[in-house]
Amino acid sequence: MVLFFAIVALLWPFGLRGAPAAWGVPTFESIGIYYNVAEEREACAVRYRAVGDAAWREGYPLVYDAREKQYRGSLVGLRADTVYEIELTAGADKTAFQTRTWREEFPIGAVTEVDGVSDQTLVVREGGTEKGWRLVTPAKGKKFVSDVFNQSDYNIVVEADYVILRGLELRNAGIHGVQIKAGVQHVVIEDCHITLWGRVGGARVWGVVGGSDSAVNADKGAGHLVIQRNLIEYPRGAANDWESGHPSGPQAISLRDSSGGNVIRYNTIRSTEDHGFNDGIGGGSNYSFEGSPNRDSDIYGNIVANCWDDAIESEGANANVRIWSNYIHHTFVHIATAATAMGPLYVFRNVFGESRISHQDPSGGMMIKTGMNQVTVNGEKVSTGLGYRFIFHNTALQPRGGLDVFSSHELHNAVTRNNIFYSRGRTYPREFGAPRNDFKNDLTGGYLGGGFVKSMFLPSEGLEWFLAPRSERIQWGRVEYSLNGKKFAITDPVVLGKNPAVDAGVRLPGFNDGFTGDGPDMGAFETGMPGLRFGREMAPGFVRAPWELY
Repeated sequence: MVLFFAIVALLWPFGLRGAPAAWGVPTFESIGIYYNVAEEREACAVRYRAVGDAAWREGYPLVYDAREKQYRGSLVGLRADTVYEIELTAGADKTAFQTRTWREEFPIGAVTEVDGVSDQTLVVREGGTEKGWRLVTPAKGKKFVSDVFNQSDYNIVVEADYVILRGLELRNAGIHGVQIKAGVQHVVIEDCHITLWGRVGGARVWGVVGGSDSAVNADKGAGHLVIQRNLIEYPRGAANDWESGHPSGPQAISLRDSSGGNVIRYNTIRSTEDHGFNDGIGGGSNYSFEGSPNRDSDIYGNIVANCWDDAIESEGANANVRIWSNYIHHTFVHIATAATAMGPLYVFRNVFGESRISHQDPSGGMMIKTGMNQVTVNGEKVSTGLGYRFIFHNTALQPRGGLDVFSSHELHNAVTRNNIFYSRGRTYPREFGAPRNDFKNDLTGGYLGGGFVKSMFLPSEGLEWFLAPRSERIQWGRVEYSLNGKKFAITDPVVLGKNPAVDAGVRLPGFNDGFTGDGPDMGAFETGMPGLRFGREMAPGFVRAPWELY
């Protein structure tokens, strides 16, 4: 066990030596919490408030990791650029600290203006500082198009820290649209259009050994990336589907053993089925204590579609990673979480749309991929599957949704609550009670699950799935009626009844405090509350980019 702690100290950026007892790592809307305690107490309670507010709020309890002698967990749904007071209580141990969430606007220092059409790779070698970022953007009233016509591997290469790429159109990169070099920190890519990148691609069994050409690619150790409000569409190549082996091909966003601290939000990622992605948002290394996005990262508000493997692949450490409010459609796996080596990972209020195995087989894959492995470090085998997964308030659409909720891989430390998990296949893993799995209060079922499930939601022309007050169900048996002076019976009639998802959720502090009615609704949408925001055009304060206007 001593050797294990030494291993984690090398692989994991939060050692005990020199660290405060408790601290927070913020993003715009979340704070990851870390609390070093020598041994596990009773549940670690959290309360918090914005500085100046009178009332305290309860957060979701932290979970203990005996390997690190540390409680971990997250606060979500916070305001940007706000100082929060946080108090932690674990048995007799108590501590408090303050953390400020990120500002929405980054301070600008030097500005590099670009315009016109360029066929040369733009290399950003000079960055900025925390107090003055270098901004690369079109001149006012103009647009910039990088079209390297497959004669260069990249449209843009970023070699410096504190760089913002804003409002650029990037086309025809031979491999990656934006290449972020190893170890680079603090890069923002926003309001860009990236299209027609990458090599042709194809299955490994066809002899294609390349793959994962990406609109945005970050090499090992890069991190603290903000990728927001981009339109990423139509790679030049295509991933194969599962009928020719594991898919291999282009990706929208790839992070390689990131340093963490990433926010990927309000992007629209799409293609055609014949030019589909391998993964939409992904990377590696999967079975590791790093991975993508690694730690203290948020993935939310994205539309991710046309993937032949995983729409969102969040695998590796997954320590205080939050994935919420994404609309995921036309994929095999909706969210992949193998492995979750450190945790906790939070997957909440996502909408899982259509799933399929191949062009010819529409039977569907799984909503959440799980799994664990053992890696050997300094001669010792270490499990990569002991982190917690919290899976709350997701909506799985039928018909043509995922066949199974979870994959058939081994799963530990998974907690589900308030999900609408109708599926035609298996809901929970075969080893239902594997160590610390806790599946409760989900709306499940599969038989006659298509039209009956659709009747649970109000009709909408948008990406909205608010619950209807009443929905259809079968009343089993022979039912006697007396109508219009006649008596008759109907076997197994379809009747309208109270929607079983309305007000049927359980309280989850910090995740569903603002519910209306007698209790939280199950699924992603709460009656009487604003709808979720999906895609770049639904981002708060969205404005058209130069490549759309000029």
